[in-house]
Amino acid sequence: MSKEHAKGMSLIVKTITRFTVGLILLYGIYIVLHGHVSPGGGFAGGVIIALSFIHLMLAYGKEVALKKVSKSMTSLFESIGALLFLSIALLGFTGGYFFLNFIDKGKPFTLFSAGIIPLCNIAISLKVGAGLFAIFIALILFELDSEKKK
Repeated sequence: MSKEHAKGMSLIVKTITRFTVGLILLYGIYIVLHGHVSPGGGFAGGVIIALSFIHLMLAYGKEVALKKVSKSMTSLFESIGALLFLSIALLGFTGGYFFLNFIDKGKPFTLFSAGIIPLCNIAISLKVGAGLFAIFIALILFELDSEKKK
């Protein structure tokens, strides 16, 4: 058995994970992009996206998951989400006040009908998803560090 197969959970869990992680990630993206016309949005979609990577980490081990999304990439995505959200808010000042909707609202109940709200949802999902995954990484590394001290 190779090193990659020795870490993580059983072959059944790894096989199911391989099939479901992409679907969970796609569902999270759907929740983010349709948050202004249906229940959901940036926070809920960000949590679902983070859970897809946490699922990967639980099934395959932390080494495989950190190859897909490293600690520095997680920090970068979290920073981009915060800067994007702040930039959207500050662009409203061009029209006179904070968070002014500077994009045309379009036709109601369609995907492009909410002005800046979908952009805010994307920014929030980056911040929440990366932050939640970073917290999980910190907890895993803290647990491994405390096990080494025993």
